[in-house]
Amino acid sequence: MTSANPFVSVIVPVYNGAKFLSEAVASIRQQKYHPLEIIIVDDGSTDETAEIVTGLGKDIRYAYQRNSGPAAARNKGLEMARGEIITFLDVDDLWPPDKLRIQVTRLVNDPNFVVLGRIQFIKLPGAPEFQMQGPNNTQVNVHLGSGAFRKSVFDKVGVFDETLRYSEDHDWFLRAREQGISMTILEQVTLHYRLHGNNMTQDKNAKGFQLTQVLKKSLDRRRQRSNGFIQSLPKISDFDEVRTSRYTDSEEGD
Repeated sequence: MTSANPFVSVIVPVYNGAKFLSEAVASIRQQKYHPLEIIIVDDGSTDETAEIVTGLGKDIRYAYQRNSGPAAARNKGLEMARGEIITFLDVDDLWPPDKLRIQVTRLVNDPNFVVLGRIQFIKLPGAPEFQMQGPNNTQVNVHLGSGAFRKSVFDKVGVFDETLRYSEDHDWFLRAREQGISMTILEQVTLHYRLHGNNMTQDKNAKGFQLTQVLKKSLDRRRQRSNGFIQSLPKISDFDEVRTSRYTDSEEGD
């Protein structure tokens, strides 16, 4: 059960992201949400990340670890987190001002374990050209930074697979869907994803290889649970409130 004003933990994994860190923390603080803690996990950075953290204020909780990948950094943050609600923000991304108010209110008032939102892509200098399928460069997809999670969901689904350097978020959401975890995707934008040319996701070969591994693991788990039969999973779009509402309105009009 979630309290009326739940404690929120924000986990920010960082690897050589010093130039983005102050803006990321500012976008968290502009939420003006309390009670809240900011946990920065430094995944073996060799830039000025530690120095930047020192100047961000004593309320920041900081941990340094040998470079082990984003999954391990997020898991370290989960170990440290004291909040009822868990959120994530990659250091090179930003949150829109009302993200926490909107998503925390929703988690308080309904039984979902995960509340996501739309992702808006922003092109920075040096980034490749792109075009998303939604208006204003928005997309409905799984991204940890666009979500708010009840902490208890990680007891049910488990933490992130530290053997994965890429696609660990897809792996987690597949496991959540396999277990029937309730989630919804709101109409509002809840993440500004900044494209700058050095995003980890730009390494398409490595990401694609690990995504193939992740999908195979999911198929193998479902096959094992159902004596060789592979049960289909709900699509991510099935959790989209806008899409669901349109189908409902269409049915009522028939």
